[in-house]
Amino acid sequence: MRNTLFKVLRGGLSLMAICFALTVQAQSFEDTKRAAEQGDAKAQYTLGRMYDKGLGISQNDAEAVKWYRKAAEQGETYAQTNLGVMYAKGRGVTQDDVEAAKWYRKAAEQGDDISQNNLGVRYEKGQGVAQDNAQAVFWYRKAAEQGNADAQFNLGYMYNVGSGVTRDYDQAAFWYGKAADQGNVKAQENLAAMSQTDSSASDNGADAQPTGGHRKPGDRPNQRPSRPQGTPMPKPQVTITPAPAPKPTPISSK
Repeated sequence: MRNTLFKVLRGGLSLMAICFALTVQAQSFEDTKRAAEQGDAKAQYTLGRMYDKGLGISQNDAEAVKWYRKAAEQGETYAQTNLGVMYAKGRGVTQDDVEAAKWYRKAAEQGDDISQNNLGVRYEKGQGVAQDNAQAVFWYRKAAEQGNADAQFNLGYMYNVGSGVTRDYDQAAFWYGKAADQGNVKAQENLAAMSQTDSSASDNGADAQPTGGHRKPGDRPNQRPSRPQGTPMPKPQVTITPAPAPKPTPISSK
């Protein structure tokens, strides 16, 4: 009897906690929407994320794009990155590589490492911009120097194969190492391959020729799970008074 009562009480408390959380989330949405409608760029970005992931409201790509665009046009960096992703993937808008590259560039020029890496991918693949490996290296380096693991891997690969930059195995190993230290599996694989090739060449008295295999550059992500090498990470969340908006999660661009 006591156990049954305990279970009922425990279930009741859980239900109360859920109801409270839903109430707070609904209030957060209303507060965020009110601020967004008044022109607050950070609130507009946050509202876009909420529609994007269905946080406190039904998921709606078109509404996510609408609010990302409003914030992006005010110079909100995170919104520019995510709007680029929506165009890259054709979510809530017609897929458009040129528009994706355009918004990545705007955020990249403001120092966003995610968009810098994504723009590098666009230049390497010739998606929405003229193919240019030197420009790909330029943007990969910008992001890599900020600690972006995907960009570090991509820059290591460019040095590994001599694409857009003079081939340099030491630099390749250096940037692979930076990415590998952050848990990038493909960088770890390439480092291992380089080490094996180096050992084999040494045993045979030949110059080492590391491979650059296992490469998979791509957009987001968001997305911010194992990620393609251009997947944007989750962004810091904006707090809207009086209640904080739900913490966003990554969205995937591929």
